[in-house]
Amino acid sequence: MEDYHKPDQQTLQALKDTANRLRISSIRATTAAGSGHPTSCCSAAEIMSVLFFHTMRYKVQDPRNASNDRFVLSKGHAAPILYSVWAEAGFLQEAELLNLRKIDSVLEGHPVPRQAFTDVATGSLGQGLGAACGMAYTGKFFDRASYRVYCLLGDGELSEGSVWEAMAFAGFYKLDNLVAIFDVNRLGQSDPAPLQHHVDIYQKRCEAFGWHAIIVDGHSVEELCKAFGQAKHQPTAIIAKTFKGKGISGVEDKESWHGKPLPKNMAEQVIQEIDDKIQNKKKLSPALPEEDAPIVNIRNIKMPSPPTYKVGEKWATRKAYGVALAKLGHANDRVIALDGDTKNSTFSELFKKEHPNRYIECYIAEQNMVSVAVGCATRDRTVAFASTFATFFTRAFDQIRMAAISESNINLCGSHCGVSIGEDGPSQMGLEDLSMFRAVPNATVFYPSDAVATEKAVEIAANTKGICFIRTSRPENPVIYNNNEDFHIGQAKVILKSKDDHVTVIGAGVTLHEALAAAEQLRKEKIFIRVIDPFTIKPLDKKTILENARVTKGRIITVEDHYHEGGIGEAVCAAVVGEPGITVTRLAVSHVPRSGKSAELLKMFGIDKDAIVQAVKVAVSKSRNAE
Repeated sequence: MEDYHKPDQQTLQALKDTANRLRISSIRATTAAGSGHPTSCCSAAEIMSVLFFHTMRYKVQDPRNASNDRFVLSKGHAAPILYSVWAEAGFLQEAELLNLRKIDSVLEGHPVPRQAFTDVATGSLGQGLGAACGMAYTGKFFDRASYRVYCLLGDGELSEGSVWEAMAFAGFYKLDNLVAIFDVNRLGQSDPAPLQHHVDIYQKRCEAFGWHAIIVDGHSVEELCKAFGQAKHQPTAIIAKTFKGKGISGVEDKESWHGKPLPKNMAEQVIQEIDDKIQNKKKLSPALPEEDAPIVNIRNIKMPSPPTYKVGEKWATRKAYGVALAKLGHANDRVIALDGDTKNSTFSELFKKEHPNRYIECYIAEQNMVSVAVGCATRDRTVAFASTFATFFTRAFDQIRMAAISESNINLCGSHCGVSIGEDGPSQMGLEDLSMFRAVPNATVFYPSDAVATEKAVEIAANTKGICFIRTSRPENPVIYNNNEDFHIGQAKVILKSKDDHVTVIGAGVTLHEALAAAEQLRKEKIFIRVIDPFTIKPLDKKTILENARVTKGRIITVEDHYHEGGIGEAVCAAVVGEPGITVTRLAVSHVPRSGKSAELLKMFGIDKDAIVQAVKVAVSKSRNAE
């Protein structure tokens, strides 16, 4: 960045006038809506004015241009001032601001990507900076472009641990293209923020995390211009001392005004007072970006060659994931991998080995890892795959939930699912992950049962919109599919069938192999079962399940290495509900497990081949008795 040149008086006055127009627009919009956060907007007015009309470089009529500077409003409840900025810039009509929060308006209560100028949804506090880190990392290391990333945070959300995960990440990777602005307006929702106006403490914290930290008067456009003009070889934190409700007489710096619009009469009076301070109606135009972001194509990514597994060979699906991801990396240089210091367990290390510059080590900070992946994937700059133990994604559920609201296309791989991991015990066992990811809107949940299916899942996920989750296992199990087997989302595989089948058994991962072993045992007793591999748990192949269940007199047994709640059994029950003559028996992990050998635990929880044999015999005898 060029050296700082102090703006002339005319420019400084224009920025002050712009800030006051943003205040007026925010007050008008929230009063018209009858809800919203005008006081949170007013504290940030000068910050937004300087950022959007002096510092940032972007094309107003092309908000998603790859070369534009990025902006993330982490304090998403201040959305009206973001909308006011885009109206001031000329992208939105001023009149549209009065439709804030209406069901037929794109201007929702918090920012969402239905708005062309919003990359990530915010509003669940503490997440914006992690996404901004992903954008900045992409800009610096993948795009190698000059765009910069700005993230505005409220002081209330600085109590969130995820903010400091992001601060550590940016400091470690020296993301000198990233600027975080702390709007320290002292007041939270129900109480003052813990540090109130002790901006020096914020500064020390930021410096301890490897940031260049500058304290400014957040209502001085001149101080803000100067602070934004400083470039260092580290990320910059601008700690802006502000007042909540600045410019609203009788409300400024007062408690109990959070999230309350001004009553109409009061709003009119306040707007007149603020308008009287405006000296010039002339609007400022932002500078244009340097168009140096490369053209990127992430469509239709295909594996460079088919799988090379042999039927019967034993492979853990977690290892097959690493092999597949490394292979996919050769198909497109925008495929990237992230991990949380588990790469030698999830096998993402195989990707790192072959594509070291496209691997991001996020360390043990899973919430931030998901947010960084979301940031990396914005504007279709990368195809991001993030991996850790399946169970550790549970601590990032809010980030995953917000990724879905952000319409993000990220791929998450959770290894070490279920009790089958063995001796490490319940803290390491993913037993809630299917339930969690099935609840995510537009998510696709893959549960591959062998190495071939895993490779296909990775390839399909890379080309699928929305959140994709791939569930992988620790035990090594035989390859059951030929390398040329075709897989599709929502298409199950019937891998064992005969005309004499009594029961349809549905398993996935380790339990599919237990089901096949059970079938072998039952065959010796002249009891035949049909075995189905669902491949995706969401969407589930209802058609195949019903067709086969009807052939086996409506009898279905599901067996899964997961808790009963929200897993394969419940997914199948939901698919067949209301269908006459169908009965579902569910075998699953019934309570908190313990350490032990994999086979011992499968037996203890009744999800091994012996338990399946027993369940089949019970189902058959019940049916015979009924006859």
